This record gives sequence, structure tokens and C-alpha cells, in this order.
Amino acid sequence: MPKVFTVDVSRCNGCFTCHTACKDEHVDNDWTPYARPQAEIGQFWVEVKETVRGTVPKVRSTYIPQLCNHCEKPSCLSVCADGAIEKREDGIVIIYPEKCKGCGSCVTACPYGAIYKNDELKISQKCTACAHLLDAGLTLPRCVEACPVDALRFGEESELMDFIEGATVRKPEAGTVPKVYYRNIPGEFIAGTAFDPEDMEVVIGARVRATNGGKMWEAVTDEFGDFWFKDLAVGKYDVVIEAEGFEYKVFSGVSSKGGANLGDIALDKSK
Repeated sequence: MPKVFTVDVSRCNGCFTCHTACKDEHVDNDWTPYARPQAEIGQFWVEVKETVRGTVPKVRSTYIPQLCNHCEKPSCLSVCADGAIEKREDGIVIIYPEKCKGCGSCVTACPYGAIYKNDELKISQKCTACAHLLDAGLTLPRCVEACPVDALRFGEESELMDFIEGATVRKPEAGTVPKVYYRNIPGEFIAGTAFDPEDMEVVIGARVRATNGGKMWEAVTDEFGDFWFKDLAVGKYDVVIEAEGFEYKVFSGVSSKGGANLGDIALDKSK
């Protein structure tokens, strides 16, 4: 069975320890025949992508570690004319530096941007899943071993099926069948704060509804007057706020893309 990576995005706090551990293992270290030294600048065999949604104070940051997907059908392998790329029995995809001529065809073919051209060494490079360590008897790549919050896991696909079922992969439409699985990637959101401008107090317990395409989501403002609709698909939503003693407040066609902060919403008292 192939080895796979899993990433629980809800656990990742953006500490970049995986990135640092990868650099520590591969920069200035020659692990031939698995890999030549990784370039100190410009290469990210493990890259933590940060996405910030919304505006202050309704902001959500998400951190997603990205690396070579060690695909079941790697596009890089099919374009390599020099036989430098191999998919091992354990599923790990390796670019062997002693065979690589640095043509760069694999860099272009990879739909995930996970392969880098090393102009100084005249070879292509990427994550090796620390195969040099695995073949020496260790069980984990450095990035997984170093993760302080257990956001990263690595092992036999059959042993990680509890995580894989229901997980997603990057760019499934590319047809490469990636072997890095993600869970708990947050969707978009719509948020705001309801308040009474006359009494200058937040409105607690207001009922808020968001509708899109016949579907409805409901929320109630908390003790701070805040409401959140989380994990929404990208789209336009109609938002209605209803509170006892106040007029309805309606927002039409609110786009959730990038996170929508409706800000401080003044509710007018009923006449």
C-alpha cells in the first residue's frame, strides 16, 4: 500500500515548523542519490499558504501546508525524457538528481507548483518525503515529526482511512490522483454585529437568516451582538435580521467571497 500524507487544517496554526524542519533537513545537506541540497531561497518543499478572509474585526486566517502530492498518476513522471523521475513501490515520487538534466519539463507539467528548478545545480527538485530517512529505518518525514500540533500525519493509506474518508485533495480535476489529503478546510463566511443606536447597546438574541438558492442558514446574535455564518460556499446571499422591538434589517446579494463583514449594523426601533 502507498504512503500518504494527511493535513488537518483546523489544527494548523501557521507556526511554519514544518517549513523550517524541511529547510533544516535539506539545505546544505546532500542526500544523494535521493536529493542534492535544497536551495536556501526560492524553494519551498513544504510551503504554508496563509489565507485571510474578511475585514477587522471579523477576520479569519487559515494556514494550509502544501507539498508534493506524490500522485498516483504523476504528470511529472510522464514528461521526463531522462528517466530521472520514479514512483517507488511505497508511492513516493522521487526526482533522482544524478539522472536529471534540468530540462524543466516536470516543473511545467506539475499542476501544483511543487517542483522547482535549481539553476545552480542544473536540476529539478521537490519534496522527497524524506525517503532517505524512511529507508534508514525512520517512520516519519521531518515535517511530520516536527509538527507540534499533529496537523500533519504520514503513513500507510490503509491505516489512515479514518481520516481519508470524506477528505479532499488539491485540484482533483487534474487527474493525477494526489496522495496528500486535507480535512477541515474552512469555507467562506458572512458576519456582523447588531446594535441599538439609541441606547448604544448591542442587540442580543436577534434572529439572523441567510438564504441562497432556496437554502437557509440561521444564527442568533450572541452576548456581543455578533453573528456568524461559517463554511459557506462562494455565492450571493440575502441576509435578514429580526429582533423583538426593532424593524427588519435586510441586506440583498451579499457576496461571501473572501469573507463578508457587514460591520456594525444599526437596528431601528419599531414604531
